[in-house]
Amino acid sequence: MKSDKSSAPKRNLFDHIAQAATRATGSSGGFGIALAVVLIWAATGPVFRFSETWQLFINTGTTIVTFLMVFLIQHSQNKDSIAVHLKLNELVASHKLASNRLVAVEDLDQDALDQLHEFYRGLAKLAKQDNDLQQTHSIEEAEALHARKQEAKALTLA
Repeated sequence: MKSDKSSAPKRNLFDHIAQAATRATGSSGGFGIALAVVLIWAATGPVFRFSETWQLFINTGTTIVTFLMVFLIQHSQNKDSIAVHLKLNELVASHKLASNRLVAVEDLDQDALDQLHEFYRGLAKLAKQDNDLQQTHSIEEAEALHARKQEAKALTLA
């Protein structure tokens, strides 16, 4: 049987380099190399009489590395964030009782996110009053159930 390599996603050169660099710099070996560079630099201080050039060497090197790492880390975080959102969207979309309002919620503006946040805070507040955080799955059902319980409570007290 012939393998279909055309269906595999192709990564561009930047993706490949970014993933390798992120993996390497986030490892104990990457930390060890960075530590060794700093220790060697510090040990050579007396040889160079702690000159401005000696100090400039480490300052320039760390500035360049930091500048490049910002882009690599951001690329990695963007990719991970998209992957997590896709997985969560799949879970929300696949659950028959879940509200599809949350699929692609990350694309909403801040005002809409704040509104949804308040929506779910209200849901949590009603669920706490009912002493069952898993009882309902939408604010409408929570409000209706809460109203029915309040009516039932009022009838028993009357």
